[in-house]
Amino acid sequence: MSEEPDGPFGWITAEARRRAGAGLVRTLRPRPAEPDLLDLASNDYLGLARHPEVTAAAAGAATLWGAGATGSRLVTGSTELHAELEREIAAFCGFEAALVFSSGYAANLAVLTALSAHGSLTVSDAANHASIVDGCRLSRAETAVVPHADPHAVRKTLAADPGRRALVVTDSVFSVDGDAAPLVDLAEVCRDHGAALVVDDAHGLGVLGEGGRGALHAAGLAGAPDVVATATLSKSLGSQGGAVLGPARVVEHLVNAARTFIFDTGLAPAAAAAALAALRLLRREPERAARARTVAATLHGRLTEAGLSAARPDAAVVSVRAPSPEQAVRWAADCRSQGLSVGCFRPPSVPDGISRLRLTARGDLSDRQIDAALAVISRTAPAG
Repeated sequence: MSEEPDGPFGWITAEARRRAGAGLVRTLRPRPAEPDLLDLASNDYLGLARHPEVTAAAAGAATLWGAGATGSRLVTGSTELHAELEREIAAFCGFEAALVFSSGYAANLAVLTALSAHGSLTVSDAANHASIVDGCRLSRAETAVVPHADPHAVRKTLAADPGRRALVVTDSVFSVDGDAAPLVDLAEVCRDHGAALVVDDAHGLGVLGEGGRGALHAAGLAGAPDVVATATLSKSLGSQGGAVLGPARVVEHLVNAARTFIFDTGLAPAAAAAALAALRLLRREPERAARARTVAATLHGRLTEAGLSAARPDAAVVSVRAPSPEQAVRWAADCRSQGLSVGCFRPPSVPDGISRLRLTARGDLSDRQIDAALAVISRTAPAG
């Protein structure tokens, strides 16, 4: 038997060299407890992760319930907090029922594996999040990947196999460029062909819809019997975890069939309490959602005026193109050296291969902070 020259993991060295040569090396950068940079990189869209009400709720729950859920949701991992959060997030977003998971990733895997079957069809947008891609791979369904935000392509795919059990899955707001899916048109196509519509509203909840109720609420699709939404508690709600929202029979099915629910430890009570506190705060202060959209529009407008190539945002993600992966990394580093933290997206995280800075239009940013961030981005922008 032949052996790798440097042992069974010798191939990793060659892979690391290839990655370095392409400018695609990723590194972990632990941040301090007290922020020392202006943050336009996180997904804390409403600035609630450090809100006193949210952190106090998390601390109180940890003291009362303990540090962890202690088991899967079906054994000891369901608390009164989980049930309360599920009732309130379903009501807020306009759905019949909800089910909370340990992450948004786990929620997407649950829906796509438990609602599919061998011989069924899943139609997935080419720009969907990695969790959707992985859910499609793990499901027993045939997956058809269609061009980005193209209802006609979805219709053509479904029409090619009439009568087949099918679901269509899409992000509501795409995390790379911040553009929104044509949900109303997709729903029409699904209904014409008897398909279910599954929408990952990770970047819509808290930003879109009346008072931040999400993209499906804005599209008039919340609570529809043929629509299922997934969401994350780690973005606008500033906590951790995920949720599935939809018809009660779908939620009941997931409790009995979704492996990432049945075999995973439940969401920590502290995270559930934090998300619940953030949800209640958002209900009380709905203007937070509108402010996030205003900040995004301001960033886009002024970046464009400065001659930079910024994608028009439909929610709170503002994407600014960079000439190359190496220049994107250098640009982000230059911003950091001047007190600004920005996201840096490079292949394979971006489906079109174009590297970008990804800015979070946080709703708690002041006009002065916006001015400072724009000055740094423009000053450090690479030539060309």
